[in-house]
Amino acid sequence: MNNPSVSEKFDIDHREKVILNLFWIGFIIYTSAFALSTTTQVNYVVCNILQVLGMFIFIPSAFLLIRFKIENSYLRTLFILYCLWIAGVIIRGFLFDYDFIKLMLFNAYESVFIYLAPLILLFPKKLHYIKILFNVIIVAGLIYVAFDLIFIKNLLINYDIKNSQAIVEYFSKTLSIPCGFVLLTYIYHSRNRNFIALSLIILTFLLALIRARRGLAFMAMCPLVASYFVYWVYSNNKSLKLVFPLGLFILMAAGIAYSQSIITFLGENSTTSWFLDRLTQDTRNEVEQYFYMDLKPRDWAIGKGINGQYYCPGVVDGEGRVSIFRRGIETDYLTIILKGGIISLALMMLISVPAIIKGLFTSKNMLSKAAAIWILFYLIDLYPVPVTTFTLNYLMVWISIGICYSEEISNLSDSEITDYFRYKAEAISHSP
Repeated sequence: MNNPSVSEKFDIDHREKVILNLFWIGFIIYTSAFALSTTTQVNYVVCNILQVLGMFIFIPSAFLLIRFKIENSYLRTLFILYCLWIAGVIIRGFLFDYDFIKLMLFNAYESVFIYLAPLILLFPKKLHYIKILFNVIIVAGLIYVAFDLIFIKNLLINYDIKNSQAIVEYFSKTLSIPCGFVLLTYIYHSRNRNFIALSLIILTFLLALIRARRGLAFMAMCPLVASYFVYWVYSNNKSLKLVFPLGLFILMAAGIAYSQSIITFLGENSTTSWFLDRLTQDTRNEVEQYFYMDLKPRDWAIGKGINGQYYCPGVVDGEGRVSIFRRGIETDYLTIILKGGIISLALMMLISVPAIIKGLFTSKNMLSKAAAIWILFYLIDLYPVPVTTFTLNYLMVWISIGICYSEEISNLSDSEITDYFRYKAEAISHSP
């Protein structure tokens, strides 16, 4: 290895490695079981048992990994304020009710763990943690493929449109979207790993198109586009650089064709009309209007707490039920306001926006820049889709914030990071 001090500085001992691996194993078990439960075709009891197992593994492991040490004084101050505010959000509205507690423990998209996820920022800022994270991303992606194969008929055939849409959404947002981070940091990975990540993101994008999930298609397209520009900067392979523009040209041509008579013709075909209608359908204006009417000035400022709901009669939810009160909204920044008010959103912005600036403009390596891009994607995705969830995608936002604020990581060169990852891989392969 070119710089042994990097390995000494960012490596961890055996005990810490075991705890870190246990944390991610428990987390993967929990989120994978949750994704399975959303299909409504796997026994909820089995899924809940697996989630309990995951919780028993990742919760104690997480507390053992937390270090109450933040070097950057600005981040330290804002993060303490944010944690205190989030603690208040949890306390306000918390119910000691069976159904509510079950929701808080088992629904990864509404659970109390969403509010505890920022604590992952307190994990040590060491390259070995990032190395393990990349492995976790690939494992989650392979589980995604396995789940897709098991439920392939539901994904491709319109047995139940609502259920099929839900399966695509939950599987992708929970398991495959994080593969985009591997593409953004492709210079550190082998060709096989990059190929797996690229294939999974493309598969996610295609399934989103098949099920007309506009927000999900946007989430998958963002890392594809961004990783291409990263590739353009770092790669000297001119032939491969032409492949992506060709794909963009095809997409643009399809977009132009959309407004022409050929699309009108396709719209008359029963097999395509539903998809084309979905592309221009306004599915959130009504619920947003109810949201605006329900919230009072005090609610806008401080939110309604962890059990915050708004009056929304007659609107069909994601499970096909007619709702009266809703706990969330498809426009995710409004969900943040519903629970914690504008104060919660503002604190998040005050933490994340400087992280983006530091990662993009003051760092010396692609890892920090990719972390900044990932945070930026999160802020953009707050409008079209719910992304503040207890999933790997959201945990990576806080991990990325830690990377961007870390002076030690930001000052590393790409060659030092690549050498470290390669050195660790060789050490593992040659270990007895």
